[in-house]
Amino acid sequence: MTDVDPFGRGRLRRLFGLDRSGPKPRQTRTGEPLHPWTLPNLVGYVRLAGIPVFLVLAYSSEDGRSVAAAVVFWLIAASDYLDGFLARVTGQYSRMGALLDPFVDRLTVLSGAVVCWSFELLPRWALVVLALRELTMLGLAQYGLRHGVDIAINWPGRMAVFPIMAALFFAMLVSGWVPTALLYLGLALALTATFLYARDGLRAVRAAKSATLGGG
Repeated sequence: MTDVDPFGRGRLRRLFGLDRSGPKPRQTRTGEPLHPWTLPNLVGYVRLAGIPVFLVLAYSSEDGRSVAAAVVFWLIAASDYLDGFLARVTGQYSRMGALLDPFVDRLTVLSGAVVCWSFELLPRWALVVLALRELTMLGLAQYGLRHGVDIAINWPGRMAVFPIMAALFFAMLVSGWVPTALLYLGLALALTATFLYARDGLRAVRAAKSATLGGG
């Protein structure tokens, strides 16, 4: 007997990003057209344009603590969910969106880390580790692109986003142990995710090479 979901709970879970099972949409895969002009991509462009605004506001403050800068930072970070939601609602998936979204995420984290470093709002050694991690992820993404492999997002990577963004956000508002604790938690998850990304990416590249050699 087949289970029936009369309330469409499975569909709602997928719509809100709670269920990430199943293959990636075809339009987002390697080799597909970019299709840059979509509603979700417009959100991505606005997020990207917001980063210099955040930096100007942050560096206009005396000590790095600025409500305006923190709010802009949080809007850029939180709207990461919005573009994915719009893509699922409208079906406007695109290769550009698949490339743009993680790129803007990395720049957002790096810009927040630079501000917190400049004003010593968080432990500098942890910020260096965070920045190196983000740069490593950009390198892994480029490596995958050169070899025709997309590295799938894993759950430690997804879970790391909130504590890292929250740590940077709260550090621009208040002092204390909470932002530091959030940063340490986010780093632990992010470094775990990076190890898994590297492992899975190398396996995928080897498998692609083996398939090419076998087909030849």
